[in-house]
Amino acid sequence: MELEPGDIERLGRFLGLLLEANKGVNLTAITDPAEAWRKHVLDALAIVGVIASVPPRESGVQGGGAQVSVVDVGSGGGLPAVPLAIVLPDVRFTLVEATGKKAEFLRRAAGSLGLANVRVLPTRAETIGQDHRVHREAYDVAMARALGHLAVVIELCGPLVRPGGIVVAVKGGKAQQELDEAAEAMGKVGLRHVQTLETPTGKLVILEKTTRTPRLYPRRDGEPARVPLGLKREDARRSARDKPGFHPRARRSGDNPA
Repeated sequence: MELEPGDIERLGRFLGLLLEANKGVNLTAITDPAEAWRKHVLDALAIVGVIASVPPRESGVQGGGAQVSVVDVGSGGGLPAVPLAIVLPDVRFTLVEATGKKAEFLRRAAGSLGLANVRVLPTRAETIGQDHRVHREAYDVAMARALGHLAVVIELCGPLVRPGGIVVAVKGGKAQQELDEAAEAMGKVGLRHVQTLETPTGKLVILEKTTRTPRLYPRRDGEPARVPLGLKREDARRSARDKPGFHPRARRSGDNPA
């Protein structure tokens, strides 16, 4: 892809901010700058074409000027949202992060990089997913990375996307297995699998919103992660073990940072 002047410099500044803040707040397990460029920046930029393919909700309205709106659920250290916001200044990004220190880092990073197209919401995805006035089915694209099993991504991201919009899940080698296991969740939330794309280090699972999501979803705080939709008990346990930050003695009261 062709970047605008200054994009590479700002991407590098973001990685510098991320790695420096990571010394005090757990934002990323990757501390080598070269590996961070490959796994964080290049993987994020692989989503550019996906976002560019989605017309904004208001497209076709006389007068134009509509912007594509993207919500990043469980933003953590701002990946993939911040690199995308740098190279796509005409796209509006909403970063959802319930952990206070991580949300504060996101605010500081966006301010330092001059990203006027970024806003940070220090709240849970379950909360905004049931906000029918502002957030529910209000976005063109919802995306998530390292949020847990695909069934969890579906329940937390699906309700935020308008019919016709898409959910982008950044996954690894188990993408197809999770797709098979998440068939029931897709049906309940109103999504269908469109395609799976390869990235430099993983896969992008693309899901289209085909119908409005029933009011039941997302369920109450923490429940989507504790009991993922449609997963058998053993699959749910594996989903919890595979989630970043899992500890077998952790409380079960809904500390999911999404």
